[in-house]
Amino acid sequence: MSIYTKNGDKGTTNLVHTKNVSKADDRIQLEGTIDELSCHIGVLKTMIRDGDTIRFLEKIQENLTRIDAGVADPYNREYKINDDKTELLEEEIDRLTGLFHMPKESSLPGACRLSAEIDVTWAVARRAERDLAAVSVKFGSDTGSKKYMNRLADYLYVLARYEEAEAAGQKTGASELCRK
Repeated sequence: MSIYTKNGDKGTTNLVHTKNVSKADDRIQLEGTIDELSCHIGVLKTMIRDGDTIRFLEKIQENLTRIDAGVADPYNREYKINDDKTELLEEEIDRLTGLFHMPKESSLPGACRLSAEIDVTWAVARRAERDLAAVSVKFGSDTGSKKYMNRLADYLYVLARYEEAEAAGQKTGASELCRK
């Protein structure tokens, strides 16, 4: 089977129940942003040494794949994001914030390479959340997915601050990418 089909040569693509959707359609834009977000998370996995964090990021990628599938097939209940997935993000946010002093003021990206990469991923997550909100207005969307995307941005923000705290010596075992 060939990788190219030429079906999209005219600027259209297909969703599960809808044919010839413009590639400029908000749903297709959202799918692209989710793909981009998952790729950025993939980069983070190559930079982070902690196996538990890597496995957690892989679970996030799996959930993003489910959200992406739900955009293409919004009537399939298998692609809904349940509250337990959002609760896992909240538990991890709480665990991380219990390990270091969370700064009250906003941090500028770039304290170390790893936290800067996480901040880029956070920014893409926020864009995906906005794109999902736009899709929701026009086409409807899974409420669970919206909650999950909002909490995912929170998690990535906290993860970046955690890595900065490690780099500043507030935590032991700082990643080599965050050592000054």
